[in-house]
Amino acid sequence: MQSLIPLFLIAGAAVGVEIALTRFFAVASWSEYGYWVISIAMTGFAVSGVVMVLGRQVFLRHARWLLPLLPIAMLAVGGAGWIAATLNAFNPLELQNPATAEGQLVNIALYYAALFPFFFLAGLAVSLNFVVHAGEVGRVYGYDLLGAGTGAVLALVLMFVLHPFMLVPGLLPLLAVATMISGGMRWRIAALLVLAATEAAVFGLAAPKVNEFKAIYAPLNVPDSRVVAELLSPRGVYQLLDNFTERLDTDVSNNAGVLGVPAPPRSFGLYRDGSRIAALPNGQPEAAHAPASLDGAPYALLEAPRVLVLGGAGGFRAAEALALGASHVTVIEPEPVLRDALLNGIGPSPAPAADPRVVVSAAHPLTAAGAYDLVDIAGDFLAADDQNRNVYTAEALAGFLARLAPDGIISVPIGIRELPVYAVRVLATAREALRLAGVAEPTRHVAVIRSAWNLRVLIARQPFDEARVQRLAAFADERSFDLSYAPGLAVEGREIWNDLPPISLESSTVDQSGGAQDAVAREAEQVLAGTPPEDAFDRSAVTADRPWLSPLVRLPALGAALARIEILPQQEIGLLVNVAVLAQAVVLALLVSLLPLLARGALRVPLPVLGRALVYFPALGLGFLMIEIAFIEHAALLLGDRTSGFALVLTTMLVFSGIGAMWAGRVAAPVRALRLAVLVALGCAGLALLGIRPAVLAALDLPWAARVVVLVLALAPISLALGFPFPLGLDRFQQEGPALLPWAWALNGAFSVVATPLANLLGHGMGLSWLLVAGMICYTGALLSWPRKRQ
Repeated sequence: MQSLIPLFLIAGAAVGVEIALTRFFAVASWSEYGYWVISIAMTGFAVSGVVMVLGRQVFLRHARWLLPLLPIAMLAVGGAGWIAATLNAFNPLELQNPATAEGQLVNIALYYAALFPFFFLAGLAVSLNFVVHAGEVGRVYGYDLLGAGTGAVLALVLMFVLHPFMLVPGLLPLLAVATMISGGMRWRIAALLVLAATEAAVFGLAAPKVNEFKAIYAPLNVPDSRVVAELLSPRGVYQLLDNFTERLDTDVSNNAGVLGVPAPPRSFGLYRDGSRIAALPNGQPEAAHAPASLDGAPYALLEAPRVLVLGGAGGFRAAEALALGASHVTVIEPEPVLRDALLNGIGPSPAPAADPRVVVSAAHPLTAAGAYDLVDIAGDFLAADDQNRNVYTAEALAGFLARLAPDGIISVPIGIRELPVYAVRVLATAREALRLAGVAEPTRHVAVIRSAWNLRVLIARQPFDEARVQRLAAFADERSFDLSYAPGLAVEGREIWNDLPPISLESSTVDQSGGAQDAVAREAEQVLAGTPPEDAFDRSAVTADRPWLSPLVRLPALGAALARIEILPQQEIGLLVNVAVLAQAVVLALLVSLLPLLARGALRVPLPVLGRALVYFPALGLGFLMIEIAFIEHAALLLGDRTSGFALVLTTMLVFSGIGAMWAGRVAAPVRALRLAVLVALGCAGLALLGIRPAVLAALDLPWAARVVVLVLALAPISLALGFPFPLGLDRFQQEGPALLPWAWALNGAFSVVATPLANLLGHGMGLSWLLVAGMICYTGALLSWPRKRQ
């Protein structure tokens, strides 16, 4: 048993470093670039299998010293790769400028050059263990998966005590331990020396830093700026800044002085991973500015409303609601650090004073009970946490409509400073929510008011009558806001205070027809009537199955997006990164798949067997990742955090799949075991397809630990079943030729590279349900391609 413990440690170090590198990209640049890490890792595993196919006999002859050497080599190249990655001058903003893009493409290539050797050696170590222990495939695969799951948990735990820039150095010692276990005294001394030299080089030469384009960079570097509180967690690095630039970020009228209203107050700025998520009060929250704010629009239509506020903004939002006439305010803050700020304060920012009119609820926004006159979503709510996007779905808005009093309103904010089409998509979602609520004429239940930078969509349970429209128009005119849409409001012939020209990927110029324009007003009535314009941008409703406002660019319009990449906001670049990674992955997968045609002598197996292997192992690589990514998205909603959801789904599926793999190595009837395992997996996926959404909603208000237990119990059966097909396939196919074993490992790795970007594109484009369907199709294909009985 002890001989496979080094494999356990190598797999743990590889997955732990992979997660640590994704956190590095999230803090130093943008989380979208974490896809590169996954791509680099799986590419390394795939190429290692190819090399093992071509040099299998050489590796077997030298396995005795290669097994302890490989983890030492990983340690050395891992440290060197980390140093190179931190010194890389990559700047994502320069990708959007044709004059500077070429240099950034070189920097991306340098990331690959720096990090590929580590994952290549990790894959080589795993595939060598498969070759050396060819008679114990299930056990080897089990140790590999269990080690990977343990590495994911270790990385998650270390995030509570180590800054993301320290995670990679903190995980590298696992590799020294692997060598010390697998080798004799000389290897142990060598491992300690290499570890000491590597860590010394890392701490002396590595220079991880936050890129200057991050939101935190400028305020962090103004005179007298101070970080007055810091919190480390898997959710991110939280920093509370105090400097003269920090103010409550709310949209206030240019006429505030005429109205006798002061500017928004000074505040602290709370940043997570370098992005600003909220303003926290410097003292007790002030709200004298509220009557001049865009957020005050729905309050002008209601008398002493009972308000459900989503997103507390450290107490500012409740104070604003009271200043605008609310009789009672229920605040729900899903982001745990911001919720703790409301209850206990953070650092020098105090908790708001108790007020009998304000209640901080522990309920989830999607399950909160009660009747309200106004559901008011805070302006910074969407940016405060990735999972808050689930509130912007048609199903969620329909649920809020059901909680409203007869004359109640939902107020939904969205930024328009980058692309007005985001607001149009919110309008499409509002229409679908009204349709779900049984409203026959959505056009009469929606109004849109905006400034130059932000917009509020007001969704009413009852149709907007003429009196309400007039009150809203008076509110807008007095503050120089624009009423972009309201029932019965003429689009033409009215004064526009804030110019908002339309942006198109089809045109290289901005339409300037001489006067001020309102891009949202042009499209609002069409979208609400169900006949949106058709161009490069997606204007479909955001749903629970597709809970993303971005990307907006349709896949057929990628060429136009690349041609006008300079006008696209950062969140749209993630789509382009996905497509680029997918294109690279497909090329790699084709190269690995074609290897048998180039090296038939190395494989020495019949073409029909190769054909079946070309279906079986790619199907497993694609299917496992499709199902895993679908569960990660649902787990992120269940746990309220993508990092925790990712780590726990990854850990649970790897650990139980590892147990399944070990079990598979002991079965006497592999064909029957495979059929049963695939049927169990298909049954579990089918149940998830039908019931996962209501199950998640039913569990949202359970304690966090209870939700973790529910998640693990739900994932255990399908994960156990998914552990069977790969080791059973390895064992069966290698009977046709031993060289198929490392090639199968390469195929699985290559198509796992394809699976990650493909799953992201499929999920965003068609929905999470299609990921489960795709996974089920893949495992059915694997079952059908099982090799026939040898003659």
